[in-house]
Amino acid sequence: MAYEMEEIRTGQEIFYYLLEHHELKEEDESVMYRAYTENEAVQNLVKSQGEAAHCQIHRYGNVVYLIPREDNSFLGFSKAQLKAAICRSNATDKDYYLSQFAILTLLVELFDGQGSSSKSRDYIRVGELQNCISARLREGAQMEREREEASGIAFSNMLEAYEALRSDEKGSRARTTKEGFLYYLLIFLQKQGLIDYVEEDEMIKTTKKLDNFMDWNLLNQNNYSRVKRILGMDDRQDSEENPRGGDHE
Repeated sequence: MAYEMEEIRTGQEIFYYLLEHHELKEEDESVMYRAYTENEAVQNLVKSQGEAAHCQIHRYGNVVYLIPREDNSFLGFSKAQLKAAICRSNATDKDYYLSQFAILTLLVELFDGQGSSSKSRDYIRVGELQNCISARLREGAQMEREREEASGIAFSNMLEAYEALRSDEKGSRARTTKEGFLYYLLIFLQKQGLIDYVEEDEMIKTTKKLDNFMDWNLLNQNNYSRVKRILGMDDRQDSEENPRGGDHE
């Protein structure tokens, strides 16, 4: 397919904008947004550049997002980078997987994957999230002991890492405490534009960005079922109760 020079230039400008801002909102850059949504050639060029950079380009609602693939440590995060950002110094793999489990627990508590919107509640308080993490880890470790075959998720190891963290009722931000562990995890998620963390109220709210990702990407049927299996939740629901089946675009 032959492209006009103006289409190539516009596609390059849009992709560069996405590299810089990670998202293109209609309300911020209406000309570029319309060029992407209304011109198939420009859209194909932008997506082609995304593929070359190991990224996906998706439009959810009136926002176009650049989403690095899981193995893209240049535009995204490597395991080592994530561990350094959200875990204590000299963290082990148990600490890292505990942080990922905490994020999954937060998502499941805020979203249920059903209805016109997958969000099931507007906010959760930090203390409640802490209790949920502890309860799910203990339930998982108990199932691990009762089952003859391993589930593939090392709940006992993550529980050991979690219980190694001290509790501090004064809300310490030391990474060696449960409160500090969650604090730095929430600050990281807030920096990525995924949550609003209201520290004075100990309240966690979702952003429109996270709502869009959950509605159209993360909570498609396969991904949602996988998350529920990881957390040991009951997955025996009728097909009509399952979340949406795929991406918006």
